[in-house]
Amino acid sequence: MEAVGECCSSTSSSSTSTTTTEKRKHRQQQDKPYRGIRMRKWGKWVAEIREPNKRSRIWLGSYSTPKAAARAYDTAVFYLRGPSARLNFPDLIYHQDDQLRDMSAASIRKKATEVGAQVDALEQTAIHAHSNSEKKTNPEKPDLNQYPNPENSDED
Repeated sequence: MEAVGECCSSTSSSSTSTTTTEKRKHRQQQDKPYRGIRMRKWGKWVAEIREPNKRSRIWLGSYSTPKAAARAYDTAVFYLRGPSARLNFPDLIYHQDDQLRDMSAASIRKKATEVGAQVDALEQTAIHAHSNSEKKTNPEKPDLNQYPNPENSDED
């Protein structure tokens, strides 16, 4: 009789843990659109990576967009693990075979932050250009409660 109770309780706990795991994965996909990044409470995206065979991490910077943080992470993971690394944007990595020798954490950080900063600047420029083009295509609606200015009237 006890064996049946144990069997049933383990089955229910495994189904509960499965749904919890699925919920966690779904939440992580929403919160973390790319690997190696996370979002701060105030909206900035940060990237960092653990050094191989060490407990320490390499700080890769703080960025306005998740894409910039992900590109910084890709650069660092490529220099740490080589061409076989799992990248967010495998087509966008710049291959320099002569540079793939062992690099220090500081030089990896420098390369990654350079890439991230460039992408962040391009992303911010694109966002501002898009918002400016929307303003031009949607002119302000006139206030119908105001009298027209003499300069803008058609009576001339």
